[in-house]
Amino acid sequence: MSDNPAEFVRTYAQLSPVAAVPEIRLHQAAEPIGLWELTEGEFRSEQPPPFWAFAWAGGQALARYVLDHPETVAGRRVLDLASGSGLVAVAAARAGATRVRAVDTDPMAVAAVGVNARANEVVVEGEIGDILDGDAGNAQVVLAGDVFYSKAMANRVLRFLIRAARGGARVLVGDPERAYLPRDRFQPLAGYDIPVSPALESVRVKHSRVWELTQITSGTGGAGREHRAG
Repeated sequence: MSDNPAEFVRTYAQLSPVAAVPEIRLHQAAEPIGLWELTEGEFRSEQPPPFWAFAWAGGQALARYVLDHPETVAGRRVLDLASGSGLVAVAAARAGATRVRAVDTDPMAVAAVGVNARANEVVVEGEIGDILDGDAGNAQVVLAGDVFYSKAMANRVLRFLIRAARGGARVLVGDPERAYLPRDRFQPLAGYDIPVSPALESVRVKHSRVWELTQITSGTGGAGREHRAG
């Protein structure tokens, strides 16, 4: 792998429109395994899979919602948690956010965020780190796509998002019906049928929802109406 992560992203992931968000172009890989091997990950390494090289269904849904409802982020400071490719961060910047901070634990992902932001002619502040035991800083809106993929991660993410909401931030997540999403804490805002790679999801279309965190104390949150799209 190149010593220059940004160069690696540009070389091995092709710049192309995102299926559900064609206004945005990302450097995307054609298939996962070959790229994982190039990053020296394979299945025996601690190197994370190249999550940054794909537009995941939850992120696509969240980015679509943000672009369709720019008032969600316009004029506000935004944190994109577990940013991956930076898709949601780029959408927020395009929708008029005053500042977009994109955080991920993978240095390659943060490199991809920078490359993808420049490709879409927006400014996004990439940051490497695990902030889940901290807070959302001065963010007024927290966005998180595809973060409830394991029980352990879901518990940490939920605690972080609750702290962010208690601090005054509006919290939206994009999720493709994964098992660990704590639905009783969220109200559905929109639903989309997202084209996805069968190599990643075993299907070609995955229904994904955008949810807003509404229940930040103990108890069960109320159900909301869902706007169907896609």
